[in-house]
Amino acid sequence: MTRILVIKLAALGDVVQAFAPFAAIRAHHPGAHITLLTTAPFAPLTKKSPWFDEVWPDGRPPWGDLRAVARLAWKLRRAGFDRVYDLQTSSRSSRYRWFVGRRAEWSGIAPGASHPHANPARDSMHTAERQRDQLSFAGIQDFPPPALDWLDGPLEGFSLPPRFCLLVPGASPSRPGKRWPAACFADLAKRLDAPPVVLGGPAETPLAAEILRAVPAGLDLTGRTSLLQIGALARRAECAVGNDTGPTHLAAAAGCPTLAVFGDDSDPALCAPRGPAAGWVRHEPLSALPVEDVLEGLRHLR
Repeated sequence: MTRILVIKLAALGDVVQAFAPFAAIRAHHPGAHITLLTTAPFAPLTKKSPWFDEVWPDGRPPWGDLRAVARLAWKLRRAGFDRVYDLQTSSRSSRYRWFVGRRAEWSGIAPGASHPHANPARDSMHTAERQRDQLSFAGIQDFPPPALDWLDGPLEGFSLPPRFCLLVPGASPSRPGKRWPAACFADLAKRLDAPPVVLGGPAETPLAAEILRAVPAGLDLTGRTSLLQIGALARRAECAVGNDTGPTHLAAAAGCPTLAVFGDDSDPALCAPRGPAAGWVRHEPLSALPVEDVLEGLRHLR
């Protein structure tokens, strides 16, 4: 049996935007044993998907932890992979070619790759187009829409209102320029047709509190949802509005009408969420983005 390794380590938005490549790889190798090398936060999500026979969550040990690095190297070498699709295409993942062994075919940017992504414009391409282009260099030409019926989780106990909109006011703590102010989300929430349900990690709870002071009928789910539950919420929501962050990408992929807001800290031409009803608005600085522009963007999605 052909053994395939797919590498996608992080982050959430990038993992979500790899759903289509994951599906294409599975369709191209229907009888192969396919392993995903990822990191622990994304293992429960990807294990539920139909694209992998195994998911390894130990894909990014600290370089200083020599024992963990050696364990991963030995694991990769002894697995006997026939082909590797490196969708992370980082300096770290490229080094893993030496762990896997030079016998395996390699799609990516690692030196000596058998199927290098040799497009000089790759760094100026949107993530979705870049990965599709990479796979085309490896002989994959069929890109079926990824099945996402598995992207669901239990919602009992959340006391959801009959109708609601998702708001995602957080983003990477190291990149505050990606955050539209919570006061703007609060102003938006007052003008939506349905009460807000606020998503994010525990660190976003103060942002949720500020929003819900403006709209007490809303619901704070920060720190309370799994990634699969975010998918379930997105399936049921009227719409979603969020910063350029993982849950916004996940909502868009699940089919929710989703608008992402961008400033000058990230470029929608390279990383805007993709989905059947996804869009974006951009303003520099992001803090000055008018609520009216967001409402207009939502109207175009419906």
